[in-house]
Amino acid sequence: MPVIEALVGLGLIGWVLNDVFNTVILPRPSPARYRPAGLLTRWGWRIWRPYADRSKDPGRREARLGLFAPATVMLLLGVWILLLVTGFGLLMHALAGAFGPALPDFGTAVYVAAVSLLTIGYGDFVPVEGASRLVAVAAGAVGLGIVALTITYLFSLYGNFQRRELLVVTLDARAGAPPSGVVLLETCARYHSADELRRLFTDWERWSAEVLESHLAYPILLFFRSTHDHESWVSAIGAVLDASTLVLTTIESETTGAAWVMHDIGVHLVDDVARFFRYSTPGTVGVERTEFDEARVRLATAGYVLLPDADASWNAFVKRRSSYADGLNVLARFLAVPPAQWIGDRSEIRH
Repeated sequence: MPVIEALVGLGLIGWVLNDVFNTVILPRPSPARYRPAGLLTRWGWRIWRPYADRSKDPGRREARLGLFAPATVMLLLGVWILLLVTGFGLLMHALAGAFGPALPDFGTAVYVAAVSLLTIGYGDFVPVEGASRLVAVAAGAVGLGIVALTITYLFSLYGNFQRRELLVVTLDARAGAPPSGVVLLETCARYHSADELRRLFTDWERWSAEVLESHLAYPILLFFRSTHDHESWVSAIGAVLDASTLVLTTIESETTGAAWVMHDIGVHLVDDVARFFRYSTPGTVGVERTEFDEARVRLATAGYVLLPDADASWNAFVKRRSSYADGLNVLARFLAVPPAQWIGDRSEIRH
């Protein structure tokens, strides 16, 4: 029996430390289907999303959805500590006779594991043999390491979140809220600012690379919501991608080089995040021909010179937008982001 307890305890400790390593330290995406972080996030969202949707008040619904990611981070820390205390408790109970006085039951072993892990150390139970001393020292070291890594993790999360939201918020002035690629191009035309559009595509190219790197390394960032109404990183990148697609397929523009690079890295971001959630993207355009023709009219009214062949433009638009439209839409629906032009659930949504 002590051997089985020790093996189960070591298994729990190894399971948690592997999760901490992959969640906090490893700077790349890793499978989380059977790790505490992945299980907590996946099942927590399945429970929390319907609870938030039951609210008839749009503001309260959004507030509930906004609580999910921060609460999950704090709950994950608690789950790690609880599992580690249980694991070390099993190990100490297997070595009950190596403590002075001997540990009378499993509850006492869990108590000793907790005070060791949290480095409190009242001294009412003292390890007196080699194996028990090693377990007690390991518990203290793991406890200190978990606290230090969690602090680092929180700083990384909020630093990446703030950098992400900076461009999302500033996009409001150009693309509206919720953002629209057509409105973005109309705004740039209003101020005759081709250079501004080129800089914007360059900034969002860099933003896409940063989000791709940080949000796959720390997937919980995908669930952090914008602090402003009608905004979301999903609809923001969708609007910029739509603007770049229109520039490449519909408008005679000097910014096609910047739009081309922005489009490619943006598609890479959407595709990788969608595949992370194991969503298939069949490749539909997600826009009707009449909507595309309306966008052409608006762009011509704004002062852009359009490519003369509308059918060729439409075919090129379909080809380019099909590379990211499905990925954007499944992400928008899964994360319950505010619907925007051509993005997300385009049916009637209470928001």
